Amino acid sequence: MTSPSAQLATFSAELRFEQIPETVVRKTEDLLVDWFGSAVAGHGSRPVDSIARFALAMGGASEPGGPSEVIVNRLRTSPYLAAMVNAAASHVAEQDDVHNGSVFHPAAVVFPAALAVAQAIGASGARFLTASVAGYEVGIRVGEFLGRSHYKVFHTTGTAGTLAAAAAVGNLLGLNSAQMLHALGSAGTQSAGLWEFLRTASDSKQLHTAHAAAAGLMSAYLALDGFTSAAQIFEGPQGMAAGMSSDADPAKLVDGLGQRWATVETSFKFHASCRHTHPAADALLQVIKANSLRPGDVARVVAHVHQGAIDVLGPVVNPRTVHQSKFSMGTVLALVARFEHADLNAFDQHFKGADTVSFCDKVEMQLDDEVDSAYPQRWIGKVTVYTTDGRVLNGRVDEPKGDPGNTLTRSEITDKALRLAAYSGGATPAQMQTAIDGLWQIASADRVGVLLNP
Repeated sequence: MTSPSAQLATFSAELRFEQIPETVVRKTEDLLVDWFGSAVAGHGSRPVDSIARFALAMGGASEPGGPSEVIVNRLRTSPYLAAMVNAAASHVAEQDDVHNGSVFHPAAVVFPAALAVAQAIGASGARFLTASVAGYEVGIRVGEFLGRSHYKVFHTTGTAGTLAAAAAVGNLLGLNSAQMLHALGSAGTQSAGLWEFLRTASDSKQLHTAHAAAAGLMSAYLALDGFTSAAQIFEGPQGMAAGMSSDADPAKLVDGLGQRWATVETSFKFHASCRHTHPAADALLQVIKANSLRPGDVARVVAHVHQGAIDVLGPVVNPRTVHQSKFSMGTVLALVARFEHADLNAFDQHFKGADTVSFCDKVEMQLDDEVDSAYPQRWIGKVTVYTTDGRVLNGRVDEPKGDPGNTLTRSEITDKALRLAAYSGGATPAQMQTAIDGLWQIASADRVGVLLNP
């Protein structure tokens, strides 16, 4: 009987554009434009600049430098180094997409790796999109396979992301099924990313995506050259399940391959914060709007959450940096209460303000059985708001803004990308609009070129 590892390898190696439903292609275009905004938003970020300097020192980037584009600085370099830097840039603004069931951010690792290689080999837009779908489908299933126990310690975007990048690049390179199996094996043995960094407000989250995209890309190129690896990296007795999970389910690796398109299940981020904060943020916003509340009217907020939110957000009790504050439930709810949206500028300007800190002290998280049972397939938002005049108000959101059932329109996605570029100064509105217009039409492009001109 063919193993789940082999089935997943065969699917990702043999996927072709004609097999992908049009709705999936259109969704992938949406996800691509959304990702591009996040990648440009990484411009000027200190951790991203550090990784970019490393890439420059290791491989050099000059004019012309190489075939692949580094979005944050417009330099050209090797596919490996471009994928590394672009992946780091994609994950710093906390606006990149997320798949609920796998608790995985696919765009930040799939598109950087696929774009770098597509530019290097002169792939068509259709081939690029096909490879990206392969990456999404593999990465999402790996995240689901690894289960909730994995996420308690491991950052799934760093772990499953390595496999996702390998599948995307392997598809672009035309790996056969046997070669793809080796690519996945090499990627899986490099799978990494631990949550401990949140306790000290460190930069590891950008390293996780940078490593995942680059290691996945390397794994695919090595497989093309005949490099071999484990045949059952997922379910083997010393594979990923054995070392990284206590509730892994190999059946999820092949769930509905070719029939269930997990790519379309992916959600967009509305607030510029950890996705675990979004359900409660939307539920609080519902209460505020319905009752015309001001922040001073709120005496206490209880956010009813799933265990994953407590695991990730719980250690952040006194955020010291803007990025760490995006993992503070209190900070996010304080900004939502004040501005009705926790956007990038609000974090930058107000995360340590007296009003924010005061409201933050009113917020607590409580494990909720209903919310926890639904997670991760559904991210329900529930809050109880106690007002200063003695009222008890409840808010509930079953699909936070950005979920497939409450998604962003193409106009909203475009506006979001333009805002992200304006925030970072990574591109002018005209440059962004030109790039976005091209991305909306990429399926018909004969060759994937540079997105932003130097």
